[in-house]
Amino acid sequence: MGDMDQLWRYDGRRVVVTGCASGIGAHLVRQLSELGAHVVGLDLRRPAVDLDEFVQIDLSDEASIDHAVAAIGGDVDVLFNVAGVSSGIGDPPLVVRINFLGTRHFTESLLPRMRPGSSVVGVSSLAAASYLDNAKTTAGLVRTATMEDGMAWCERHLEALADGGYRLAKEALILYTMCSAGPLGARGIRINCTGPGVTETPILDQLRTAYGPAFLDDIPKPLGRVSDPQEQAAVLVFLGSDAASYITGQIIWVDGGNLAGRVAATLRGQ
Repeated sequence: MGDMDQLWRYDGRRVVVTGCASGIGAHLVRQLSELGAHVVGLDLRRPAVDLDEFVQIDLSDEASIDHAVAAIGGDVDVLFNVAGVSSGIGDPPLVVRINFLGTRHFTESLLPRMRPGSSVVGVSSLAAASYLDNAKTTAGLVRTATMEDGMAWCERHLEALADGGYRLAKEALILYTMCSAGPLGARGIRINCTGPGVTETPILDQLRTAYGPAFLDDIPKPLGRVSDPQEQAAVLVFLGSDAASYITGQIIWVDGGNLAGRVAATLRGQ
């Protein structure tokens, strides 16, 4: 096997995947297993896909998160934070609790198990494309120390959750990733996230039910289609691999050219 092949392989590496039961997470588990990883999957329910280990977790519940961390045990080479819910569930504080606060608590609880050369990979969203424009507000949530502190911040800033909480949580994940790159880099740990465009997953079904098909149809898709979850999983595999060994603190947009189209439209209008 050549050196290039080895850059992509996960042989001998123990990886943790949240949201392993469906969508991007389920496809990620399959790809990682094919590449030789020892996969520990976490979700509310046991998935149909084969795993080396399964641990149940509820990212809205701090006690459940702590129990899951204890159950995982041992060292972790790569953490993939894929689990999440959409604003379609109709509970903005819960969306933020799961998509950012619970995810952050799980990540920071697992980091002591991660050695130099390990990495953290998260999943943000195209919905967070304006994260810099909103950073002054979102930074307040990112600076909170605990899940409960974060929920208290949400109660004081209900206007930030007015559009369902999803955008806020995904923007917070990007800022958290960038702010963590320096401290984790000093320990030899990388951290990155992706920004998927419209992808055919259960979250899409939540959005169709909550807002109607037109909500998604109106989002520009330069490639003429939505993304397949396998395409999103492949980029996560790359970011966790040695092929991405000098990439950290980044948001990689996997949006089929949506943001490029926005920039092009702006330039044409000048």
